[in-house]
Amino acid sequence: MYDMKHMRDLAKYADLAPDAWEAFKAFDKAALGEGKVPAKTKELIAVAVALTTQCAYCIEIHTKRAKAAGNTDEEIAETVMVAAALRAGGAVTHGTHCMDH
Repeated sequence: MYDMKHMRDLAKYADLAPDAWEAFKAFDKAALGEGKVPAKTKELIAVAVALTTQCAYCIEIHTKRAKAAGNTDEEIAETVMVAAALRAGGAVTHGTHCMDH
């Protein structure tokens, strides 16, 4: 199912839902651009979120963007571990619902 060739189909949104598509692109640019939080850091956040949501497209795109922004393999590896800790932490904390109360 996952194939980066599908990313070409994003252009169809410009015809099918132009107002929403342009608004989405503007929001994405604003959210991930330079700000109080540097874009370099935002790309690491994006990698962590992509790993947590398990979006293969986002993982590939934001890993490339994180490297292009100057993040090292070591910084990306630590980001992977943060995402893993949070995903596992969610299972552990939600597991309390399985206990007798």
